[in-house]
Amino acid sequence: MKEIIIDKNEHNQRVDRFLKKYFSNANMGFIYKMLRKKRIKLNNAKVNPEDIINEGDKIQLYLSDETIDKFIKDEKEIKSDHNLNIVYEDDNIVLINKPKGILSHAVDGNYKEKNIVDQLVSYLYSKGDYNPRLEKTFTPSICNRLDRNTSGIIIGAKNYNTLQCINRAIKSGDVKKYYKCIVKGKIKDSKSLRGFLVKNENNNKVTILQDNKDNSKEIITDIKVLKNSEDYSLLEIDLITGRTHQIRAHLSSINHPIIGDLKYGDSRVNKFFREKYELDNQYLHAYKILFNGLDESLSYLNKKEFICDIDKKLNNIEKSLFL
Repeated sequence: MKEIIIDKNEHNQRVDRFLKKYFSNANMGFIYKMLRKKRIKLNNAKVNPEDIINEGDKIQLYLSDETIDKFIKDEKEIKSDHNLNIVYEDDNIVLINKPKGILSHAVDGNYKEKNIVDQLVSYLYSKGDYNPRLEKTFTPSICNRLDRNTSGIIIGAKNYNTLQCINRAIKSGDVKKYYKCIVKGKIKDSKSLRGFLVKNENNNKVTILQDNKDNSKEIITDIKVLKNSEDYSLLEIDLITGRTHQIRAHLSSINHPIIGDLKYGDSRVNKFFREKYELDNQYLHAYKILFNGLDESLSYLNKKEFICDIDKKLNNIEKSLFL
């Protein structure tokens, strides 16, 4: 029999979800079967899949060492590259200014390409803030994601409680994320855009509809005009719902595509900015975040605002267009 003592980084989650992370090579059918047969117990008593585990609880595994070893994933190699642009850090969070061209997290099956999650893990490991040998299931993670060619603030969580707390606040809309972008055409007034988004998994592209259709998801994108000219507008975007490519596709659907956007943009406009400014990606930057709705352990962050600088190339384009 092997016993697992639950600590703060496994606290307050369903026992089946903990076990799926602990036995990452096992399927849920195996886990449910072991729970039914009482081969896995919580505090020496029968446990249901939906029961919540808390710090100090003990899980008993009445399984052979061979079975346990077979289903526990090999410890992932920690890469040494952690060249992060850190905006803010404390005992619970790390705010990172992600540059364009970097993935937020590894793509399934491809662990070689540079990404923010691996860099965060490497950074915290090098500082001594994370030791994988002392953790049962938790790995430092991020709470929000940005497209590869979108730059800006990403929230890194150093512990499981922080990850849970911030994810809840994001889901409820209490954490406000603001973006800057430059679009084709003159937008005179600030407005709230509403529509329905459908994703095509085959080409990783989305379509915006005005009416609700099967498999569509409602989207809301609030835009505030910061500056404009006859040809372009600088906008602040308040992302009310966070769907795949929402900002880019929503603005394109009203004939104001983001400059430099190769997927949803205007090819003629993109060519102009590529030749004049060497812009080879969308001018979209997650520049500001405002925390609210965080519980006691993170309440010190409530009402705090953090801003991360835009890179030099994008800043020069903004100055050139809006003198």
